[in-house]
Amino acid sequence: MIDGEFYFVLHAPRQSGKTTYLKALTDKINSDGLYYATYCALHSLRSTEDAKTAMDEVVAEINAGILFSKINKIKKLAFSFNSKPYMSSPNIKVRLLFTELCQALDRELVVFFDEADCLLEKPLISFLSQIKEGFLCRYDSPDTRFPRSMALVGIRDIKDYLSKVRSESESKGPGSPFNVKRESLTLTDFSLQDITHLYGQHTAETGQIFEPEAVSRAWHLSEGQPWLVNALADDVIVRRFNRDLSKVVTATDIERASQDLILRHDSHFDSLVDRLMEPRIRKVIEPVIIGSRSFPKTVSKDDVKYVIDLGLLKKDPDKGVSFKASNPIYGELIHRALSWNIQNTMPEELANQWMDGTRLDMNGLLKAFQVYWRENSEASEKANDKEIFMENLVHDQVDQILTNRMIATEFRIHDEIVKIIKDNITGLSSEDIPHLVLNAFLQRVMNGAADYIHRECSLRRSKVDILVSYKNIRYPIELKIKGAKSREKYYEQLFGYMDKCGSPVGWLIIFNMNPKTNWNDKLFWETLDYRGKTIHVVGC
Repeated sequence: MIDGEFYFVLHAPRQSGKTTYLKALTDKINSDGLYYATYCALHSLRSTEDAKTAMDEVVAEINAGILFSKINKIKKLAFSFNSKPYMSSPNIKVRLLFTELCQALDRELVVFFDEADCLLEKPLISFLSQIKEGFLCRYDSPDTRFPRSMALVGIRDIKDYLSKVRSESESKGPGSPFNVKRESLTLTDFSLQDITHLYGQHTAETGQIFEPEAVSRAWHLSEGQPWLVNALADDVIVRRFNRDLSKVVTATDIERASQDLILRHDSHFDSLVDRLMEPRIRKVIEPVIIGSRSFPKTVSKDDVKYVIDLGLLKKDPDKGVSFKASNPIYGELIHRALSWNIQNTMPEELANQWMDGTRLDMNGLLKAFQVYWRENSEASEKANDKEIFMENLVHDQVDQILTNRMIATEFRIHDEIVKIIKDNITGLSSEDIPHLVLNAFLQRVMNGAADYIHRECSLRRSKVDILVSYKNIRYPIELKIKGAKSREKYYEQLFGYMDKCGSPVGWLIIFNMNPKTNWNDKLFWETLDYRGKTIHVVGC
């Protein structure tokens, strides 16, 4: 892109290494001696709505990038153009600043704008229009020089954040303020080979060994998400081993590190959880996490792409045109976040029951859940669909919105407004509620005591697989909503999951959501031998 004199877009999810990559690339370009390069971050503009103020801030950030350059010829030019007359005009100042900067340098300039998608509405249009005009005129004369190549970098592709301010047809047509881009590129996650190489660099520098199983486990848990790959190793080496480089890193160490990350809730995870509260994201995420048959009608292709660009979901290669959480760690985090409010309504005395320090009494736990489900699901059936179960979730969201906007939470909100919020914050149907409730029940009982809880689910699976590990014993569970499939099909699916987990015992939970079926028929417990393994069938 740079050698070809192109302007382009680089987009990838949060914490995928964009900034690290850009700064390293800036240093490499400057050291190669063909061009000059400068890095400029625009994150400070995320709340600036006025175009004039925003362009002042863009110029300030450009000057900061110049000032902190490692190349003296660039560094000495910082703020040297601020007194020029054009600096008072917001719709031309960015373009002319770059023109004069390029005229003052003896090599062509490459510019990286990090977090360019932070720009809002009018500032976005003004900024992109100036870049476009500079690009189109850069070869007209020596007086109109402009950067050789430029990259706009962010979470989303340029057309996605242009759609905030223009219709799709305008964004693609000749009037688009950034139709000069050559291509939209992205950063891929690490492959297993990349992780092996990365951890191998640590071994080469320190002598500390990662067992092959540890590297494979890091790949499985992170699926190559760069921040997670580094965080898993850091948790083991720094927190668990206290930098004792003589200790060998095992798969168990990596597994425990993943639980540390989930329970510790680093700022990276907090930002993901905050995202889950956005209606546009939540209505896409929930159907995937609970294995729904399809998205609700309110979900558009753009909604799905937006969530994928944020790094929360990815296509599920095992299920054709389907989607799943981007990696098991994110999946667990999302499950916990979505069931948090339900979990908080459950009795605290459930915590750490059915565990004796060596084994988990899964039979006792699920029999208790049958009682809980019967006592707490009747209201949902009488009220039709999700009304009762989602009521607390909705009002929690309303209170949060009011608190964030510094409006008294006792302010009365009309029922119709609550209904609109309720319909938008979730993609759930009544058949989806059991999944969240069981997940919340497990979280309340385990209370951090589990070695780990893994959930495998994706859109169109029509099932959720849960694996609870306690004291290195695995307890596989499969959730089903009673449907047309035969029990034999359910048994075969659970058997495959048990075989995958290496467990001789499994639990199949079948929820009957027909309000006309009485509880004596819904609640049952059957135990059978299936191809040499024990299956407990739990009716709810």
